[in-house]
Amino acid sequence: MANTKPGLFRTADGKNYLWPFVLVTSLFFLWGLAHSILDVLNKHFQETMEGVGKTESALVQAVMYGGYFVMALPAGQIIKRYGYRAGVITGLLLYGIGALLFIPGGQLLSFPFFLFSLFVIGCGLTCLETSANPYVTVLGNAEGAARRINLSQSFNGLGWIVGPLIGGHFAFAVGADKGSIAIPYAIIGVVVLCVALVFAQVKLPEVQADGVAQTESAHATDSLWQHRNFVYGLIALFLYVAAQTGINSFFINYVTEHASVSNVNASLLLGFGGMGLFMAGRMGGSWLMLRVRAERVLLYCAVGATLAMAVLLSGAGVAGVAAFMLCYLCESIMFPTIFALALKGVGQHTKRASSFLIMSIVGGAIAPVLMGLIADHASMAMAFIVPLCCFVVIAAYAARFARKA
Repeated sequence: MANTKPGLFRTADGKNYLWPFVLVTSLFFLWGLAHSILDVLNKHFQETMEGVGKTESALVQAVMYGGYFVMALPAGQIIKRYGYRAGVITGLLLYGIGALLFIPGGQLLSFPFFLFSLFVIGCGLTCLETSANPYVTVLGNAEGAARRINLSQSFNGLGWIVGPLIGGHFAFAVGADKGSIAIPYAIIGVVVLCVALVFAQVKLPEVQADGVAQTESAHATDSLWQHRNFVYGLIALFLYVAAQTGINSFFINYVTEHASVSNVNASLLLGFGGMGLFMAGRMGGSWLMLRVRAERVLLYCAVGATLAMAVLLSGAGVAGVAAFMLCYLCESIMFPTIFALALKGVGQHTKRASSFLIMSIVGGAIAPVLMGLIADHASMAMAFIVPLCCFVVIAAYAARFARKA
């Protein structure tokens, strides 16, 4: 008799979803790449465009993450009406078009035009994340949701490694001019549009979470906002993305100012060091969750990240670099774990809930601007009070979950 026992990629009805998991996981690399290049753009525009300081350069993140706020609910409607594949294809098309807009942007040499291009990319990434994140959580047994999304997000971590290396090469190593950054975006745009063609030719199975079909009618009047784990998860995810984006945005600024590291070496340190640990943490986190409950892993990591931010507030040099590395290792599992915990038990509301969770990524638009203001008016080190406060709240959220477990 065939084995129909639920597993990591097998649902209760015996269906195995390994191949769609592998296919959709490739998307995580693409949006990790898009986000990580932003951290190089931040410093690049400060040095190549007149009148662009730390506060103004933070608009790079603000417009990208602003796209999440604008596009999240429309993306959810696309997925609800046409399915996950339609959301993926829409996202890839917007992503590709936004990347190709950097070509005329490089000729116009206009900071606002670059920002518009990033906004279009942000709208595309919103569709991708609204589709892919909840999709991988249901491609197997319910207990494995946090492990699956952490495993997929490991490839997101690979994109975070590659992005600073590519961006750093074109922005700092081959000549810091306004149009040089258009080259990698042009290549990315072509690749992304080719991936969109691939997804247009395949049919992704539509999957429900285990047990949803049996309980939907019984909970037809159940409100999404009655699920406290979702509401608190929404807040925690907003704060996590705010912290992560703020840290990435000013990593290069911090290590060049406090540890006497050059721009090129800082981008290499971010790519191989910080993002390497980020990826390793996600892969290790997926393994660790076989033995330790996801909410407890989240709690330990949030405490570790809080301590790392406390070190950065001192303006430490080499110790500050070590604190960054600890933070990247600790924060690696936070997004996928919070996302999975927030969706736990929402059943029929999964697609709608994922739209709101993706909308919370707008936190990434706020923290860099706030940190830029603090850095311009106080010090770069003092700006890291913002992610420190975020990690304290995330630790409290994880502790609440751990007590209930």
